[in-house]
Amino acid sequence: MQSFQKIWETIQWNKIAHEISICKDYNVQKTLSKKIFYLNDIIPLLSKAAEPYLEELSQIAQNLTHIRFGKTIRFFAPLYLSNFCANDCTYCGFSMKNKIRRKVLNENEVLQECNNILQNNISHILLVSGEHEKIAGIDYFSKIILLIRKKFSSILMEVQPLSEQNYSVLKNLGLDGVIIYQETYNIKSYSQHHIRGKKQNFFWRLQTPERLAQTNMEKIGLGILVGLSNNWRVDCYFLACHIYYLRTIYWKSNYSISILRLRPCLNGIQPCSIMTDRELLQAMCAFRILFPEIEISLSTRESEKFRDHVAPILINNISAGSKTQPGGYVTSKTELEQFSPQDHRSPKEVADVLIKKGLSIIWKDWDYYLGR
Repeated sequence: MQSFQKIWETIQWNKIAHEISICKDYNVQKTLSKKIFYLNDIIPLLSKAAEPYLEELSQIAQNLTHIRFGKTIRFFAPLYLSNFCANDCTYCGFSMKNKIRRKVLNENEVLQECNNILQNNISHILLVSGEHEKIAGIDYFSKIILLIRKKFSSILMEVQPLSEQNYSVLKNLGLDGVIIYQETYNIKSYSQHHIRGKKQNFFWRLQTPERLAQTNMEKIGLGILVGLSNNWRVDCYFLACHIYYLRTIYWKSNYSISILRLRPCLNGIQPCSIMTDRELLQAMCAFRILFPEIEISLSTRESEKFRDHVAPILINNISAGSKTQPGGYVTSKTELEQFSPQDHRSPKEVADVLIKKGLSIIWKDWDYYLGR
């Protein structure tokens, strides 16, 4: 059976970088005049030549978003379970090399965090942990999902890549989806930023969405971390290829994307490439135009101003009031943070702004007892 790894091996990074760099004004205009878009149409949309067309790109993206999803936006909150990590990565505060106080939440602490999140009316939760399978592995995740399943409308997870068998176990316990960032699709850059630990295995991570899809996981999130490679436009192209492949082969799952930018953290690196606010919006518009049916998420890594402007255009899922450390909703000890958020407003404050901009807030989709 063909895998995305085989396709990845055929895509030449430098060739795509060149094709994007030589796009001209007429290439962008020709693409925007189309009614049906194909994979390589994202090349001109990601190019520098498309930057003057940001307003037109935004209007097209907003129309597609409203047609497919209406004027709605779902709120979610990350719940950090553990900051223990067995990897040494150059850009993460949880890296094993950092001498920080480590913590894994026990069941009582998890329930306290959940109650705090629920008090803010948020019913969609994203479980996050550092990658340490002995401390936060399949047994721990199984116990936590069973503990909190009935409290939330949906439970997603962003942890270390697991086997297909373990994903099946968690799915049967009530896990709704998994987010797995490739970080960068450039294997040389990937190896430079993942120095020790199992996260060094580029292809095990690359194959994770397929293992998830083979379990018929309801939602699979993919993304990149801008700043690890020297060309975010090419990373976005690879991400588009990955989603295109998955949507073609594993059409039963729903997909979402996030394009993240590096944020300051303990002993973190400076970005290898910079993506401006306008460029981030351009990239998200390109994905909306190519994949109108997939969800686009936005985190508190971004500023209040950017989030308030972009959310009504094309965002489906947005975090608010996020704490990026285990126990953060109860204790707010910043020394445990994975990274420093930019938007520190409460969920209600964010919601008030977005409602004034015409969006309807989805706090809760359904009650668990109604089934899925």
